[in-house]
Amino acid sequence: MSSRGYPWWMSIAPSAAAGLLLALGMTWRIRRLDMRELEERFERGERCIFAFWHARLLPLVYTHRGRSIAVLISRHRDGELIARIIERLGFLTGRGSSTRGGEEGIRNMLRHAAERRLLAITPDGPRGPAEVVKPGLAYLASRSGLPVVPVATAASRAWQLDSWDGFRIPRPFARVVVAYGTPIAVPSPLADADLDAWRARIEGAIRELTADVERRAAAARPAR
Repeated sequence: MSSRGYPWWMSIAPSAAAGLLLALGMTWRIRRLDMRELEERFERGERCIFAFWHARLLPLVYTHRGRSIAVLISRHRDGELIARIIERLGFLTGRGSSTRGGEEGIRNMLRHAAERRLLAITPDGPRGPAEVVKPGLAYLASRSGLPVVPVATAASRAWQLDSWDGFRIPRPFARVVVAYGTPIAVPSPLADADLDAWRARIEGAIRELTADVERRAAAARPAR
């Protein structure tokens, strides 16, 4: 163990993992849907919070690398490894919880929002339940004034891990679909009584978009 309590391989694994992801991502045939309008907004200086399921984040780490997007990452050991990997790929990190009471995480992300960064959250992470949005996302959107943009990915061929979320890794040369939903503007201030309704609305939007990209990716699978 290192002096900070991390295993010895923690110092070398992030660079190796980042390199492997870049090599794998270069083989993917990526199709991005509904991105033009968002890019025009970004060119005008507008910002948002990208929200997507934890299981489907890997293609986004590749497609959004090098843009200094601030990603909320938990402070447990798995989160430390993920943070080190994505920082090597040009992301920033905010450390803490995505729950409504996770004030440290909210403060870190609000600081990045004040610096005019794009934000990104896996609202069902870090430990689930899978594909269930925690209230912290709606709370952050209300506090920051940034709209939530649902994002979804799917691949024609992927490995699925035996993890709490069924984490997906698109296989080499897979067709990968990345889609962006309509921005959701959460009112500010947001009463606690309304928090769950907005949480459910965001969750429904991500679920619907994910189902759509799954259909598109399935259509690209070769017939057996």
